[in-house]
Amino acid sequence: MMLKNPRNLLWLLPLLLLLTSPFWHPLLGAFLTPRGGYNSKLAQPQEESASKNFVMEKVTMTLASQGVEEWQITAKRAFTGEFDQQIDMQGVDAKYVGAKREPIDIESREGSYRMDTRYLVLRDDVRITKPTVEQVLLSERLEYDDAKKTLISPGKVYIQAPNMKIDAGHMNYDFNSGDFDFTDRVRVTL
Repeated sequence: MMLKNPRNLLWLLPLLLLLTSPFWHPLLGAFLTPRGGYNSKLAQPQEESASKNFVMEKVTMTLASQGVEEWQITAKRAFTGEFDQQIDMQGVDAKYVGAKREPIDIESREGSYRMDTRYLVLRDDVRITKPTVEQVLLSERLEYDDAKKTLISPGKVYIQAPNMKIDAGHMNYDFNSGDFDFTDRVRVTL
């Protein structure tokens, strides 16, 4: 018995699948079984918080104390820091613009500012210049605590003035009293 019409062969396909199902059904069932357990946390939608990440070019920030502008900080590039309230910067140029003291210019390659603690950290080739008295201070790291009005250099410090050179270790400077405090060996050349 030979079927002459190919359309009649079409009904044989479902019959063939039904008859061979005991062979392929366990393999297909094992393949389609979900792996791992059910995690209810994955099934619930996650709350999306507003992104606080940013990158900005040529940024200028102003630090004020008690409504009086004291510092103007310019950075070639500013971006999100490691902590929530931190701004990291590259190519930093800070200027003291307060009326109480002589002007101070500070330059560094990198820096960061913590907004919650008002703490500024400058790193890599820090250079402080007091143009009115022709003083230059060089250090690798400088920390300014705006709340306490103190300037701290935890590493070596080199200060050059017209008639004096100072080579010292750790330095603290108090803006309120104008006092310097040096640790380690201090070498002064007059």
